[in-house]
Amino acid sequence: MSKVTVLGSGAWGTTLAQVLCDSGQDVLIWGRNSDVVNEMNNENTNGKYLPGITLPKQLRATVDIQEAFDFGDSLVLAIPAQSLRENLSGWVQNFPSDKPVISTLKGIEINTQMRMTEVIEDVIGVHKIAIITGPNLADELVLRQPAGAVAAASSQVLADQIRDLFRTPYYRVYTSTDVMGCELAGAIKSVIALAVGLSIGMGFGENTQAMLITRGLNEVARLCAAHGSDPLSAAGLAGMGDLVASCGSPLSRNRTFGEVIGRTGS
Repeated sequence: MSKVTVLGSGAWGTTLAQVLCDSGQDVLIWGRNSDVVNEMNNENTNGKYLPGITLPKQLRATVDIQEAFDFGDSLVLAIPAQSLRENLSGWVQNFPSDKPVISTLKGIEINTQMRMTEVIEDVIGVHKIAIITGPNLADELVLRQPAGAVAAASSQVLADQIRDLFRTPYYRVYTSTDVMGCELAGAIKSVIALAVGLSIGMGFGENTQAMLITRGLNEVARLCAAHGSDPLSAAGLAGMGDLVASCGSPLSRNRTFGEVIGRTGS
């Protein structure tokens, strides 16, 4: 058993905290909202973000960021991507320097065009940084439906450690040392999913969706290669897997947002 702190008490952070509990870890989740934190501690639920779900009894939560930093042997980041820099800047003085940091964030920082691991290093300096990514919709994963993911780190040893933290009978985690490729694939797929949603909203059918997904995957691979990462990362769970889930599921925010735009013509 390892102690793991999850920073973020939204749907994704809470879902990952449950996965970690199921894998046998001792988990503390941090959140800003005291009502959400108290509900998790007292009722084992998070009705605001995951209505109808009963969380593991051993899962504990706190609003005390220092308690969160002190608790975990490793720290999992599950906060909104565009607020990452702001949050880290507020924590930098107390942020542990000797603990692995696992990013679950997908996206590119708008102002700097940095990937999430680059933002982390830019703010808190060089750490043991890894990511976990893939076709993981929180509303399905929290029901313990079978799913897969990729744990990527600059070293195979760290990637293996992250894999072992998250692995459960229903959550199969593979490893990679191509952090850049996995991050880029996870970010770029959002644009493709938005385009697929637009096509649906405009009334186009499966042919159009298939074209956008297939050619979109080609774009992901080309962009990964252009940045010096492995284009084959686009063919795995971090690329194709995440792309299929984001484009095919009505649970995907990018796809549903695209549908709304497509229907309104705005």
